[in-house]
Amino acid sequence: MTKLFHVSDVHFGAEDPEAVAWFRDLVAAEKPDAVIMTGDLTMRATPKEFEAGGAWLRSLGVPVTLEVGNHDIPYYWDPIRRLFSPYSRYAAVERMIEKPLDVAGITVVPLKTTARAQWRWNWSKGRVSGGSLRRALALVREAPRGNLIFVAGHHPLIEGGTKGTARTRRGDVALAALADAGVHAVLSGHVHDPFDIPYDRGGWTVRMIGAGTLSKRTRATPPAFNEIRVTGDRFETIVRTLSAEPERPISSTAASGATG
Repeated sequence: MTKLFHVSDVHFGAEDPEAVAWFRDLVAAEKPDAVIMTGDLTMRATPKEFEAGGAWLRSLGVPVTLEVGNHDIPYYWDPIRRLFSPYSRYAAVERMIEKPLDVAGITVVPLKTTARAQWRWNWSKGRVSGGSLRRALALVREAPRGNLIFVAGHHPLIEGGTKGTARTRRGDVALAALADAGVHAVLSGHVHDPFDIPYDRGGWTVRMIGAGTLSKRTRATPPAFNEIRVTGDRFETIVRTLSAEPERPISSTAASGATG
């Protein structure tokens, strides 16, 4: 069995120290094959927060890929940095950002869903540009034949029924294209509550899998992350929570795209 830990929205600067330590200890004890971090490593994109988050990710001792969340870009009150050098503070985590992974028959493909500016008031919401989608689809095409393909981005491409929303522009277009390309799951964060919903297109099912948060900014769920267990051509999502009820399965899916 291959085991992936899918974590999101740790928000260093507003992190929950108990939850962060709990996750680190579980990685040390259970040794997942990789950690997929779907954005908002920081709260305000400061160098200090990136240094703390980068040190935490490196301490895990397993392969890590990191997506950029809306909180990982300088805020509106720093418009020059946001528009012209939004990634200048990423030195502590640069090698992990949007890093494709191939782990035991699984290919993890990054998809950028953040934007430094948008034609709407709320820039925290998602957007998939044509260039970002083309880059992701090119990596999907390069994946070894027979691999499970997981795409990782910060914002859910469509809404997952959670209190928080992503309202990702061109998310539906991106999801349809990823389904047509044979992607098996799209992993995301942003909404701070876990979900797993099927998206069906032309007889192919893509799982939309969202992770909770390890920050103090919880919503309906206590601090949580997802464990994705892969056995042969099947994978299942287990929500792991820092609570009296530590885990619950929320899906099982065959690699053919049929819901199990």
